[in-house]
Amino acid sequence: MTRLASGKSGTIGALDDAAAQSWLQSLRRAGAERFASVGFPTTKDEEWRLTNVSPIAKTQFVAATAQIDEEAIELVRKSSFGTDAVVELVFVNGHFAPSLSREGKLPRGATACTFSQADDCAALERHLGQIADISANPFIALNTGSMREGVVVHIGKGISVDLPIHLVFVSTTGSTPTQSFPRVLAVAEESSQLTLVESFIGGSGVHFTSAVTELVAADDSRIDHNHLHVGGNDAYMVSVLSARLGRSSKLISQAATLGGKLTRNDLTVVLAGEGADATLNGLVMVSKDQHCDNHTLLDHAAAHCPSHELYKHVLNDRASCVFKGKILVRPDSQKTDSKQSSKSLLLSDDAQMNSQPALEIYADDVKCTHGSTTGPVDEEMVFYLRSRGVGLDAARHLLTYAFAADITRRIKVEPVRRHLEDFLAAQHGLPRDLRITDLGEHDEKAR
Repeated sequence: MTRLASGKSGTIGALDDAAAQSWLQSLRRAGAERFASVGFPTTKDEEWRLTNVSPIAKTQFVAATAQIDEEAIELVRKSSFGTDAVVELVFVNGHFAPSLSREGKLPRGATACTFSQADDCAALERHLGQIADISANPFIALNTGSMREGVVVHIGKGISVDLPIHLVFVSTTGSTPTQSFPRVLAVAEESSQLTLVESFIGGSGVHFTSAVTELVAADDSRIDHNHLHVGGNDAYMVSVLSARLGRSSKLISQAATLGGKLTRNDLTVVLAGEGADATLNGLVMVSKDQHCDNHTLLDHAAAHCPSHELYKHVLNDRASCVFKGKILVRPDSQKTDSKQSSKSLLLSDDAQMNSQPALEIYADDVKCTHGSTTGPVDEEMVFYLRSRGVGLDAARHLLTYAFAADITRRIKVEPVRRHLEDFLAAQHGLPRDLRITDLGEHDEKAR
């Protein structure tokens, strides 16, 4: 079996079937049984009352084949980071595509490979399924019960990986609706640094992707995680990101949703160690009759933990969005400093935004704020630009671009930022070389 991106010498052998039977099969069975018990959520469930997943439940999806067509190859080509990534692992319709993937040279002690290629399943057995709880979300149970392959990224103690590790998940289909279940586990050991990018790219046809990512940040480690979803008009996407942060560790999460028939993103971060720090930034751009729902939870379980969250939404036509963000401060989590903000721009009278920021605080020495704004393009700003010779349409486009660029400029991974900037420019007929890239340290924190 081809060796992929391991810091160890030798060939990575397939995960032993007997070893897998003792825990991996048990994990899958537990997930399948849990999903069989609870089924798909409905709008009667509080956490799902604004997002109707019945189109997913009623569609007869089938498992996608491993066949790689020309459309998939072209989507991978457009999404590739090339030499800007140290490793690029590609999955087409849930199947690993070694011919489209790119090996890289990671430092000794750092590994990025598929589950079946892992030569040491200790990290998998210790962490897989432990951060994302199958009882917390039906789609975690569905993914856990259905996963057959996934990616494990393990960065050893004190190791720093400078270039990003890029995981590409491409979904295409023919005449029959298909489904896939990507699973990722990333572990950054003590005093290590990791940059991880997950790109979910939808092609033509009806397809459903249920993805789960688990992040483990040990003491004094740093993870820069980027989630990019580019969905087609017939793409259904449900993703879950669950992270646990150790003492003085840092997580920066940058998430972008560009289109998709129905998208639901659940992000849960547990700040479990004193001094852990989390920054969550998100950008949503939807149009037509597309729907996107972001649920976030910042769980402050230890003292002296700062967190900052900023989500921005741009809605056009009949699109709809939901943002439900919660800051939970547990007892004894004193000196918590948490800020949360949701800002939405409506480009159409028919667009709908539902924003629900929330605080739940059980400690008394804390500083927590949250806020939400929703509205159209500022007409005073439009007038200001027009008074200086800018046309009406161009003025609206520039202001929309600037609104979204407040998120994109915070992204430190150049290929991700470049992709989003190009998308914004194309959407609004602006020059492709237009860039807002003030990357000061303050940009990591929501204002």
